[in-house]
Amino acid sequence: MKPKLLIILASTRPGRVGLPVAEWFTQLATADGRFEIEFVDLADLGLPLLDEPKHPRLREYIHQHTHAWSKTVDAADAVVLVTAEYNYGYPAALKNALDYLHHEWRHKPLGFVSYGGVAAGTRSVQQLKQVTGALQLVPTATAVNIPFVASMVNDGRLDANDVMKQAASAMLGELATLHGALAPLRSVS
Repeated sequence: MKPKLLIILASTRPGRVGLPVAEWFTQLATADGRFEIEFVDLADLGLPLLDEPKHPRLREYIHQHTHAWSKTVDAADAVVLVTAEYNYGYPAALKNALDYLHHEWRHKPLGFVSYGGVAAGTRSVQQLKQVTGALQLVPTATAVNIPFVASMVNDGRLDANDVMKQAASAMLGELATLHGALAPLRSVS
């Protein structure tokens, strides 16, 4: 059975360019074949601003949306965050989705597909590494960084270049390797 890769689209902004980016990466990851793919668009997920009365470490959730989100993340063996960069940071919806849970994220490999202008979303990824490190996610060394992304989207599709494709393939390989190394830790946590 293939390990499950959870791809999360972080931007919920109307008119966002993230959907074509996430669709491109999801298609590439599916074609790669190393993972079973699950895609979650935070705009569709619609988590309210953190509304659980108890700390996520306790796993004493009272809301159905939290139970469903917990089940989705818990079932994943690896995670990829597809994120924009807003004012040098990452989308608030992503912070909210990460903070809803605790144990479900632990000891899972993490990849980043970031996009933006000249900085290609890399500043948001740097901030995310602090947050995801606290959740004990383990980032890959390779990431996909897409500069001037708006110029690469035509008719609702991302026209990826060879550099992006090579980075995505390398990152998927690292996710598979890290999954193998981290799986024993997840089985005892």
